[in-house]
Amino acid sequence: MAKKDEMTEVVADIDDDTPTAYSEIKMGGGWYMAISLERSERFDKEYVEISKERAGKKRSRFNLSPKHTRVLGEALIKFADENDLDNFESKGSEE
Repeated sequence: MAKKDEMTEVVADIDDDTPTAYSEIKMGGGWYMAISLERSERFDKEYVEISKERAGKKRSRFNLSPKHTRVLGEALIKFADENDLDNFESKGSEE
């Protein structure tokens, strides 16, 4: 589970009279996982973008339909609980 101090609050920015939700999680080594609500001008639809960022640049992105966002979140929580990921340590960090 992400610690509360590693997450920023969801904030709403107003761009062109359209609110945009944004949240980020500090991952370490200068990396952040950013979650934002975006709008496609080409298809005129909203989507949730999950991206990995460093130094303000997006390195990889995944776009998700907003209707699947809660299902993904609940699946991640269930996966973490079933695999005791709150106490997870990488095998490489035991040196």
